[in-house]
Amino acid sequence: MRTPESIAFSYELAGLGSRFLALVVDQIIQLLVLAAIFLGLFMAAARFPTPHGETPISSQLAESIAIALLVIVVFSILFGYFIVFEAVWNGQTPGKKLLGLRVVRDRGYPIDFGASLIRNLIRVGEWILGYYVLAAISALLSPENKRLGDIAAGTIVVRDARLAPAGAFAQTHSEPVYAPTSYLSGEERGLIKRFLERRDALTENRRRELAEQLAARIRSRVPADLARLDDESLLERL
Repeated sequence: MRTPESIAFSYELAGLGSRFLALVVDQIIQLLVLAAIFLGLFMAAARFPTPHGETPISSQLAESIAIALLVIVVFSILFGYFIVFEAVWNGQTPGKKLLGLRVVRDRGYPIDFGASLIRNLIRVGEWILGYYVLAAISALLSPENKRLGDIAAGTIVVRDARLAPAGAFAQTHSEPVYAPTSYLSGEERGLIKRFLERRDALTENRRRELAEQLAARIRSRVPADLARLDDESLLERL
């Protein structure tokens, strides 16, 4: 991913196997949530039985409303789960976080709500047509391991464990090797140091975007008092 300022970031694409395992984890969570909801509804229905004397029409109407609400709840959990988590959790669901994966835009920028909505609405069709068989075929044929939803939304799924600098931030043989700290790897520490040294030469938008990308990688690892800082303040403290 090369920026206009010749700053390049390299991501390792997530493979089909790790993405499938992340999906399995997410679906186990979804099934547990659905089971808890249905168990709660069953217990509520047993505790508050339907009153006698209802007309057939009112009974059918109540059943239709209940079925519609259940369909909405099931759909929201099965597909809204991915939309909400990826949009508000920086491109990760619990399954992706456990497997060290993240969804980003094609140019390496963080995913937004619109992209998350598109890629996961298409997930509905992928799920209906053969339980992600089309998604698997698309990922195998795509050079960037993209399923159909990724193609439509302009996103890729990458491994969250590595961020290799290149271009203007690349390490040279004369540059020292940075030792890891409590919250950063040596590579991340060196990358942050080079960003802070060169940030004044960047445009305001690029400076903010790069600071956001770097801070997003390490914010979940730091104590709460540091995590509350804005992006550049966090990088400066580290």
